[in-house]
Amino acid sequence: MDTAIFFKKIAGYHALSEQAEAAWANLLQQKKYKKNEILVEAGQHPRKIYFVVRGLLSQNYMDDNGDVSIKYFFPELRMAASLVAMLTKTPSLFYITAIEDTTVLEYDFFEFKKLVAQYIDIALFYINYNELHWIVEKEPLEVSFRTDTANKRYSEFLNKYPSLVKRLKKHHIASYLGITPTQLSRIFFANK
Repeated sequence: MDTAIFFKKIAGYHALSEQAEAAWANLLQQKKYKKNEILVEAGQHPRKIYFVVRGLLSQNYMDDNGDVSIKYFFPELRMAASLVAMLTKTPSLFYITAIEDTTVLEYDFFEFKKLVAQYIDIALFYINYNELHWIVEKEPLEVSFRTDTANKRYSEFLNKYPSLVKRLKKHHIASYLGITPTQLSRIFFANK
């Protein structure tokens, strides 16, 4: 199991004691998902957090017309979850799917929360992680999607995910940017 890479990433947010790491390691399970396999269904009461070891996941919404919008990509070394649904104990509003064959380390969120209450170093990781990913990174992204042009959002996408461009299909990128694949092609050729 790829726990060394997991705990190295965790240490980037806050160092863990041996006891805390061992307790968390007991929750981890390695699992493989095939391309297009759904990890979290919309409407499901999710329980898991997924750390991407290899592969690529996306968080998606489907509107009433059946059109899919990608909210977020989770490449290697990122965690994917329907955190709001777990925190509020409500059904997930989106689904998480594997864009590529993907290997994850997954763990039960509710068992993890018990560790947050038991180990101060895990609690500090949890605070630091959520502050960075749910506040510092998320707010500018939300503002950008409300105020920036599609051309600027595409440029920011290229800066944020340079290694993903070759791994994604045009419709994935267009869906993330909130535009059609035709509009993306126009932006692409205008920037060449």
